[in-house]
Amino acid sequence: MSADEKAIALARVAARAADKALGVDQVALDVSGQLPLTDVFLLVTGRNERQVSAIARDIEDALHPEGAKPVRREGRADGRWVLLDFSDIVVHVFHEEERTYYQLERLWRDAPVVDLQLPEHPAE
Repeated sequence: MSADEKAIALARVAARAADKALGVDQVALDVSGQLPLTDVFLLVTGRNERQVSAIARDIEDALHPEGAKPVRREGRADGRWVLLDFSDIVVHVFHEEERTYYQLERLWRDAPVVDLQLPEHPAE
């Protein structure tokens, strides 16, 4: 089983919004085979608490016109790990330290990676 096209499209919209807000290290994982409640996890890193909160806000704003509203959100006040559950996709916006500590990519290493089709950025 693989993620449906709607979930992949929403993940791409969210990833573009995170990219515009300077989110880094974006990875989308197809967890549809392992979890019955969602299809895609989108992982994004922000460099500080303010940026983590801004990325989460921008993702919500970008997905709203697509008809996606979060059914649950957690962690926004702290700005360390914000979880946005849109049912079809779950977005995790991490502070760098939390991303390194929790290593969700390692936990879900068997999940296929979804191509987010983000533009290439020149090396900094």
